[in-house]
Amino acid sequence: MDAVARQLGQLLSERSGQPFVIENRPGGGTNIGTEAVVRSAADGYTLLLASLSNVINATLYEKLNYNFIRDVAPVASIAGAPFVMVVGPSVSVRTVPEFIAYAKANPGKVNMASGGTGSGAHVSGELFKLLTGVDMLHVPYRGSAPALTDLLGGRMQVMFADMPSAIAHVRAGTLRALAVTSAKRSEALPDIPAVGEFLPGFESTLFFGIGAPKDTPADVIDKLNKDINAALADPKFKAMVADMGGASLAGSSADFGKFLVDETEKWGKVVKFAGAKPD
Repeated sequence: MDAVARQLGQLLSERSGQPFVIENRPGGGTNIGTEAVVRSAADGYTLLLASLSNVINATLYEKLNYNFIRDVAPVASIAGAPFVMVVGPSVSVRTVPEFIAYAKANPGKVNMASGGTGSGAHVSGELFKLLTGVDMLHVPYRGSAPALTDLLGGRMQVMFADMPSAIAHVRAGTLRALAVTSAKRSEALPDIPAVGEFLPGFESTLFFGIGAPKDTPADVIDKLNKDINAALADPKFKAMVADMGGASLAGSSADFGKFLVDETEKWGKVVKFAGAKPD
């Protein structure tokens, strides 16, 4: 998130002549930073780098001090990248159907790693369980790096890893990619099928976008949207996103708003199915 924010901030500074300061507010799975924006003045000078975590947290947390859809005005989408379903060296399967058969033959013995309860990797795996009926034990870690380490070491069997974290391991051959989670194949890994080729309707995307406090004037949001869409066309930004296995996502603020509503509803159902609670 930091890398995306800094690259975009630099491009917006160049276009507007105004400094864009990137301030990381860690904690609460993005909730602390989001609430800071919600409580800020609605003048366009405080913005939120929104992500998949925001729409998951709307259901994952029973009580938040804000309502993401109500209190954050959508400004613009930025970029998206799939997760990639990877297995470690202890698993010999090479396709999604083979993995489903393997998991059904070993109920409760397949460990699924993630970077934490309620993370994109976690809910992607829960969506897979929902659609296939396989039994996998979710093992949350404090971040994707230690989860991948145990996957590489054979202590875990599968992970729906975010593309930026996993792509180097896939290219090096140390992890075997079975599928990507986007609706169609990824340009970054064109030979790897999409999960949806085997499970129609399966889709999970890591995304980034910009939000602002509610009641931010429409003309301010419109100007920010135009400037962001122009920045997304910059070759430097497109190259950075592509290197992480993603793609720029230009569009209107209304498009981004509808996307956020749809994603909140979709992942709310998966979180409830999983019975997930924050760590």
